[in-house]
Amino acid sequence: MKPTTNIAETTAPDGAVFRLVGHDGEFFLYMNERQVMSTTMTHSELLLADGGCAFRDRRPNPRVLIGGLGLGFSLRRCLEITGEQALVEVAELLPEIIQWNRECLDGYNDAILADPRTRIVEGDVFDLIAAAGKKGPRYDAILLDVDDGPSSLLQPRNARIYGREGLQVIKRALAPGGRVAFWSATVEPGLLRDLRRTGFEVEESAVAKHPRAKRKEHRIYLAERRD
Repeated sequence: MKPTTNIAETTAPDGAVFRLVGHDGEFFLYMNERQVMSTTMTHSELLLADGGCAFRDRRPNPRVLIGGLGLGFSLRRCLEITGEQALVEVAELLPEIIQWNRECLDGYNDAILADPRTRIVEGDVFDLIAAAGKKGPRYDAILLDVDDGPSSLLQPRNARIYGREGLQVIKRALAPGGRVAFWSATVEPGLLRDLRRTGFEVEESAVAKHPRAKRKEHRIYLAERRD
């Protein structure tokens, strides 16, 4: 039986302990004792990118913002589908997560991190959203996989993303026809309601942990700016 190895560990500003674990060539990211991401379960992260970047019109130079680097799956998928002239920014709050992706994954993400279309920003994704809304340039897509949803925050400061005022900030940061996609661990009727009240055109999709799973526990909320 192949051993499980604790590769690296860090403590977030709010006291949460993040660990990178390896087993049999796969990698797992834990917050405290809870697994939040792995290289074996990538289905919903890919769907987040697919939905957020499925523009209704052709965008030759799309700008995409991803909240949270994680293990890089949404970034990889965005680079695959947005074209050679895209810019994909990734805001990651923890510098250690960025370091682990560069140094601890046995080269797993070397190509996407070195891609000239990739820009990794150490900091809070909401700060980048607010800056784009005030002075531009605006984004064609914003992908947010920073929590388990507004009712289950991984970082307390993320509460400002989901309120009515925060959704207005997101809307201002999007180009006309731009999309924001939220990943959620479960149904969030309040988020669906507030997105609609903010003036977005919204779709809710049930997604599974992997393509063969019978239960679709997770949700992706896709909201498009139509004005």
